[in-house]
Amino acid sequence: MFGLGWLEVGALIVIALLVFGPDKLPQAAAQAGKTLRNLRRMANNARDDLRAGLPPEFSDFDPADLNPRTFVRKHLLDDVEDAWNAKPGELETVTAAPVPEPVDELGYGQIPPYDSEAT
Repeated sequence: MFGLGWLEVGALIVIALLVFGPDKLPQAAAQAGKTLRNLRRMANNARDDLRAGLPPEFSDFDPADLNPRTFVRKHLLDDVEDAWNAKPGELETVTAAPVPEPVDELGYGQIPPYDSEAT
């Protein structure tokens, strides 16, 4: 539960009892539950309004894809995971891009070429 152990949950309950008192704690918990429900409802309504307002070509849009971790996993790591999990012989051979020809290096004291249009 949110990465909390039993000791942390127990400490939170004791702190809540001290802050709100035993008579007000059920009312505070009920109010917190209502607030959480309202927040979830508002988020779901916003997501549904966003999907309804998008044109048909974005029908497969998922707002969760905007999370940077999900975006990187989906767009950058899918190919790596496919290659990692592939059986031998399943992968296509990838041809490397041609290597550009080496450029002559300048010797000591030589002046590099100057392009007046580029600067």
